[in-house]
Amino acid sequence: MPQNSFVPLAERIRPRSLSEFIGQQHLVGPGKLLEQFISNGKAHSMIFWGPPGVGKTTLAQIVAQSLNLPFFTLSAIDSGIKEVRSVIEQAKKVRHAVLFIDEIHRFNKAQQDSLLGAVEKGIITLIGATTENPSFEVINALLSRCQVYILNPLSEDELKTLTRQAIQADPILHQLELNIKDWNALLQFSDGDARKLLNLIELSIAMLPPNQHDITDQLVIDAAQNKMASYDKSGEQHYDIISAFIKSIRGSDPNAAVYWLARMIEGGEDVKFIARRLVILASEDIGNANPNALLLATTTFQAVDIIGFPESRIILAQCVIYLATSIKSNSAYTAINQAQALVKKTGDLPVPLHLRNAPTSFMKKLDYGSGYQYAHEFTGNFVKQEYLPDTLSGTTLFHPSDNQNEAKIKAYLKQLWQEKYNY
Repeated sequence: MPQNSFVPLAERIRPRSLSEFIGQQHLVGPGKLLEQFISNGKAHSMIFWGPPGVGKTTLAQIVAQSLNLPFFTLSAIDSGIKEVRSVIEQAKKVRHAVLFIDEIHRFNKAQQDSLLGAVEKGIITLIGATTENPSFEVINALLSRCQVYILNPLSEDELKTLTRQAIQADPILHQLELNIKDWNALLQFSDGDARKLLNLIELSIAMLPPNQHDITDQLVIDAAQNKMASYDKSGEQHYDIISAFIKSIRGSDPNAAVYWLARMIEGGEDVKFIARRLVILASEDIGNANPNALLLATTTFQAVDIIGFPESRIILAQCVIYLATSIKSNSAYTAINQAQALVKKTGDLPVPLHLRNAPTSFMKKLDYGSGYQYAHEFTGNFVKQEYLPDTLSGTTLFHPSDNQNEAKIKAYLKQLWQEKYNY
């Protein structure tokens, strides 16, 4: 490991093998996917999707090193087709290589197209890293040639293990005889991000009084607040500011919402990232209290994708103000959360026979679909029958809020179902 104190701690203790890697045990644990294909000496193209500081770059390096393959890296922020073609030519000379592209979601269609031939022919094993949903940002032709792996934020236990390992493994930290007296601030500010955790430790060390060894909550708080609050699109400020932005809209404060929007615009944030978060919020925090919110947010996403900066700032501002001043409800969000939790708890309950599809005569003989009542043949286009598995009969998952629109929905459902559901 490098022992130069000018090398950031996160780089000094970067794992060199899967055995040293902390986190993502669903991928790198014994017998898991990455461990399996590395041990078999096989490589396939893949995309690591997850937040910053969870090991995307490190895993790419470990894959290349474990398979003894040349490793090339490009950043989609400052690279284009010319750089891609140069790497491909170098890979041809060594017959095969790993090409790692950081923030691959920032490559446009033409740049992504330039990778297809080399991936298809096996000239390169492509490993992409992205904080954005690949299904939105990566072209289908490239997605079909890559396996997408989801990386998760590190748990508190994993962050603690990483810290202890860093203190033991890094000579500079080890000689300081550091003692983590308090964990709360470190864990809270890190928020599952290993790089952020290690940076906070370094910042805290820089503020330690002479002959002091204890890292306390107050020391970490002072160190974090002392850090320059510039907008970092790929780091801490990115997630803190989008959090403040969303919470301001949810809290019906258009002034704060537009301020945080301006912070992101001035910081050069991806316009589609902002618009996509507005689409999500329109359903999560407004929903059926004002169905037009989702329509406007979706239209905003389409419009800013076409227009781009700087004019799209006006479109975004209009949408943000509309969403911030709209009636709020999270009933759809809580309904799907409760439904998913129920599915995980109860498993694959059988579909009632009268609701099953019966495309063949054999299925009809088994009474598939038998007894189903077609709602449109009844008064008011409604007939009371069971639509849930028998063991879940009467389970209420959707709880309308008391706003004007959902109050009407609540009254309608109560009239239809009377005492069956809790409305």
